[in-house]
Amino acid sequence: MKLNAAKFGLAAAISFGIAWLVCALLVVLMPGMMMSMSGDMVHMDLAGMGWDLTLPGVLVGLVAWSVSAGLIGWLLARVYNRLV
Repeated sequence: MKLNAAKFGLAAAISFGIAWLVCALLVVLMPGMMMSMSGDMVHMDLAGMGWDLTLPGVLVGLVAWSVSAGLIGWLLARVYNRLV
């Protein structure tokens, strides 16, 4: 079965966009818990740092992650189709 690379890339872009927005919302609602969890994920103590979450920053991150995920999803599907 072959994958439609464009649709797979779009699905990846939309999925990462949704995940980015959920993460940003969690930072707004629970900044301390999210800072602790982020530190745990990268094996660092980030307790002394703080969030600088702005609407332009969220939007730039949303576009950057969505475009990156879309391109990587497209590439992944192309490679997969070559291997099938």
